Amino acid sequence: MGVKQAGQGLATAMRLTEEVMASYEKLDISKRQYVGYVLVPAAVVFLLTIAGAFLLPLPFAARVPIPMFGVLTLVSAVIYPKIYLSSVENRIDNQLHLVMTHMTVLSTTNIDRMEVFRTLAKEEEYGAAAEEIGRVVSLVDTWNQSLDDACRRRAKEVPSDAMADFFDRLGYTLGAGQSLEDFLVSEQDVMLAKYETLYESSLSNLEVMKDLYMSMILSMTFALVFAIVLPILTGNDPTATVAAVIVLFVFVQLGFYAMIRATSPYDPIWYHPEERAPGDLKLWASLGIGGGLSFLLIGFTAAGMFGYGPGLPGLLWFIDDVRLPLYLAVPISPLFITGVILRSEEQAISARDREFPSFVRALGATESAKQSTTTDVLTTLRDKDFGALSPAITRLYRRLNMRISTEGAWRAFTRDTRSYLIQKFSEMYLVGRRMGGDPKQLGELISKNMNAVNQLREQRRQAAVTFIGLLYGITAAATFAFFIGLEIVAILAQLTADFELDQMDIGQIVYPGAYDIPLIEYLLLTVVLFNAALSSQMIRKIDGGNPANGYIHFVLLTWLGAGTAIATRVLVNAILSI
Repeated sequence: MGVKQAGQGLATAMRLTEEVMASYEKLDISKRQYVGYVLVPAAVVFLLTIAGAFLLPLPFAARVPIPMFGVLTLVSAVIYPKIYLSSVENRIDNQLHLVMTHMTVLSTTNIDRMEVFRTLAKEEEYGAAAEEIGRVVSLVDTWNQSLDDACRRRAKEVPSDAMADFFDRLGYTLGAGQSLEDFLVSEQDVMLAKYETLYESSLSNLEVMKDLYMSMILSMTFALVFAIVLPILTGNDPTATVAAVIVLFVFVQLGFYAMIRATSPYDPIWYHPEERAPGDLKLWASLGIGGGLSFLLIGFTAAGMFGYGPGLPGLLWFIDDVRLPLYLAVPISPLFITGVILRSEEQAISARDREFPSFVRALGATESAKQSTTTDVLTTLRDKDFGALSPAITRLYRRLNMRISTEGAWRAFTRDTRSYLIQKFSEMYLVGRRMGGDPKQLGELISKNMNAVNQLREQRRQAAVTFIGLLYGITAAATFAFFIGLEIVAILAQLTADFELDQMDIGQIVYPGAYDIPLIEYLLLTVVLFNAALSSQMIRKIDGGNPANGYIHFVLLTWLGAGTAIATRVLVNAILSI
């Protein structure tokens, strides 16, 4: 059994090595340049960190993370080509469902099939997927290859397996004489099934990440508690030991943030138009008020600490003893205002997203049945209740009725909704109608795709809720453990000073004099603040919302950590003083 497992492990390692070596061939620079510009400097950094671990006059616990940083640098440089190609694959896969929907819409119009590819290649928003389509166009226009040959040739080079499979099947289908429209319409179910599988796979990976994150953070919490408590028995410098473990703690959290960012499916909620959109003033005002008040409180608190005013105790005059954690939590509290307002707008965007499939399906079916313009159809359709989307539909009708250009009216409609998906699908519907597409077919196609995305978003929201609960629980538990250790050490140090035990033989067993309790408390509160900031952004990456919306969780997590720190020290002090 052991031999079989060893053989499987060796086969996996060999396969991974082959994939890494193959990825060097697909870089935009030569292998010689990559070795000279990246691998050699990384190896030098690794050697320097090894030397630093032996030569620097630091405690052993403080020297351990130094070579770990060098190993991380070297390993990252070696496997970066593989990581880069994987990131390109993820970017293509995340946009592929929109690309194929857009391609299908264009194929149902009266334009040439090569014009479909040229139009998509110019869509910069599709990123790497548009670049791959542009390479197919180049093979046709520059090298005079047929479209089916170009698709089959590009299928061998594209980093994404899903797009390679699509190009391959498209090439053989076109070569057999089937039209582009028939192929793409028949591919919609396959495409949606693959996108749902990819999306759900990413959510499953996040579940694994959640469990791994909890295990690693709890391990680092125990390590930090030991770093606080053990020096009282060993006599080592506790400040340097705690600082070293905190650095390692930060690296672990940053690593998990990077992994969560790479794992989370790309599905933005917000649309950010270049022109000014309705509600921009409210959003910017909330950011200005929250940020401005926070800076004002930070300045007020800092001035009091340097003796230029009453400071935080003057502001919190109703509290007898203003503990140090409050100096962390109170100044950032106004950011909660910004987070609440952005959260409210984000919930409104999600509500409009849920209504849009019904609207576009009804619009397409009615236009097809009445053989009339969008303006005539909206005359009656605007009276139908589409929930949060109704005000934007009414404004769309008014703009079209005032003979504003159709493109301008729909562009204003997407600005009103502020939704990324509504902007993309509205643009597809408009282009399809302008080029002669069947409105009923367009409406059903777009509605089906957006309903699928809305269902996946609901799964994502549920995954985000469980992750939020985990982060809040870990924050409370870790802070509780930190400050239990700190309070125990502080009480032992006080007892030693009160009874003058350092002048007795016990002074050789317990070393309380090495502790700078206020400095260690500052370091621990830095961890609490960093954890709150990074955790709030992890939440935003998981649910796909606006980063500024994370201010709510940033403030709440900071207050949770500060409150837990104060309550823990008071509770432990009360228990041990009985």
